[in-house]
Amino acid sequence: MASWYKAVCLSIILCCVSIGMSAQYSPDILGEGFERRVIQMPDDYSGKVVTTLVRFAPSDSVKRAVLYVHGYNDYFFQSQMAHVFKDSLFNFYAVDLRKYGRSILDGQTPFEVHAVDEYFADIDTALQIIKAEGNSEIVLMGHSTGGLITSLYCQHRRENLPVQGLILNSPFLDMNLSSFQESVLVPAVSAIALLFKNIPISQSKSTAYAESLLKDRHGEWEYDTSKKFVQSPNVTSGWIRAIHRAQTEIQDGLQIPCPVLVMFSDKSENGSEWTPNHQQADAVLDVADIEKYGKGLGTNVSEVQVKDGLHDLILSRKDVRDFVYQTIFSWMQANKLY
Repeated sequence: MASWYKAVCLSIILCCVSIGMSAQYSPDILGEGFERRVIQMPDDYSGKVVTTLVRFAPSDSVKRAVLYVHGYNDYFFQSQMAHVFKDSLFNFYAVDLRKYGRSILDGQTPFEVHAVDEYFADIDTALQIIKAEGNSEIVLMGHSTGGLITSLYCQHRRENLPVQGLILNSPFLDMNLSSFQESVLVPAVSAIALLFKNIPISQSKSTAYAESLLKDRHGEWEYDTSKKFVQSPNVTSGWIRAIHRAQTEIQDGLQIPCPVLVMFSDKSENGSEWTPNHQQADAVLDVADIEKYGKGLGTNVSEVQVKDGLHDLILSRKDVRDFVYQTIFSWMQANKLY
């Protein structure tokens, strides 16, 4: 067979493979440059499950990436963050975990989970795709409940950890409740959930945090409030059990082998009605808990307190979030990740 004919055939095959790979992505709701890939996962106790990987204008010449994992009552919408990492020569990816945001299927209970390690398959799948797309160095980043999940992920994958660093943005390392609730009620609900996982547990109906974020209230941001609700929905006893067990494991101390950056606000605000204080504090978690338990995540942990930071630090006012990004890239440079 003529060499030119072989070359043409090979080119056609490679082109078809390339088209097949790119066809797995479709345009995302965030607009130009953003694509998403919906991935069918094995069924769980409630039926069909998907996870969704979002990427932003990846560059073939860049071999390092960030994978972002959102928090509770949340999904990936922080497009500005994607631009910052791309401008700093990182390929940026984010995952909407099963039963969150882009991944919620009809009939599912939003955010339902019985054990935090259910999310590990979503992260594994996302990381495998990111590596297959040419990224050899990956930093994992988690916000709030995403910080709880990614911390345990790195602990449980520590023997063959597929990431080189972990960034935590206000990680959910402890409940923000009274000592009685944390020491008596939460363990009791967790025990009951061993048999009865679907008991509804009411949450605060405060809109103060959402008001501190939304552009049509007091914040700077726009997002889909059918994916990130203005008021936190009820959780289930099964969710309480999953979080309680995960936090107990973290509070006993971990041995995450990669460098860890833990960032949190310098103060908390607990009022249920919005005030100007909500624009310069964590209105969701007790920052003292983050500082206390963050130290025990591994042997190379850097903790940074962010003055006037919101719960989601990168959604704080501009000078605060500029400091957050400066902190991230300085930490990356110090740990040879950048």
